[in-house]
Amino acid sequence: MAGATGLVGREILARLLADKSYSAVHCVGRRKPGTEHPKLVTHVITDLATFEAPAVDDVFIALGTTIKVAGSQQAFRAVDFDAVVALARSARAAGAKRLGIVSAMGADTTSPVFYNRVKGDMEDAVSRLGYDSVVFARPSVLAGNRAALAQATRPGEQLALVAMRLFKPLIPRNYRVVAAANVAAALVSAVQAGQPGRRVLLSGELQPV
Repeated sequence: MAGATGLVGREILARLLADKSYSAVHCVGRRKPGTEHPKLVTHVITDLATFEAPAVDDVFIALGTTIKVAGSQQAFRAVDFDAVVALARSARAAGAKRLGIVSAMGADTTSPVFYNRVKGDMEDAVSRLGYDSVVFARPSVLAGNRAALAQATRPGEQLALVAMRLFKPLIPRNYRVVAAANVAAALVSAVQAGQPGRRVLLSGELQPV
């Protein structure tokens, strides 16, 4: 599990720790996830691209930043492409067979939007690593408690959340606000199902029925 200090990553980690089918959960990141559990093994590492994964079965990656936070397009790509692909490759070499990644709505290698293009490049790159099953979750605007994670508020995101809630009946399902906990639940469930090949979960599929 990588990215456990983020909105969706925190929810994924909680589910994995509560799942009796997992005897151990290895969490890798630049800082500790802020939770303790008997089966949690934390790996604090500065350069995620050099991490050598232990023997694992399933892999969950919820790494992500923004160009504003990263400081440049190059720094953004270093996280959302380089680190994600390196971790997925390392885990595959360690024997992992199933992979779940939190991507983004609009991910497309041909997109004129840099952010979406990087996400699309990442999806294509990890799809070629040889996993039996790969699942990408592409959520719309996320709802969750950023303050609890000491994350800065995002004015544009807050405005979008309010607007989407007000006009929910008029907004197509794939564009509605989705709770981070629902994204985590859908992704974990899909990875555990182990459908062969590549599967993309659009935001509407991440919503509870």
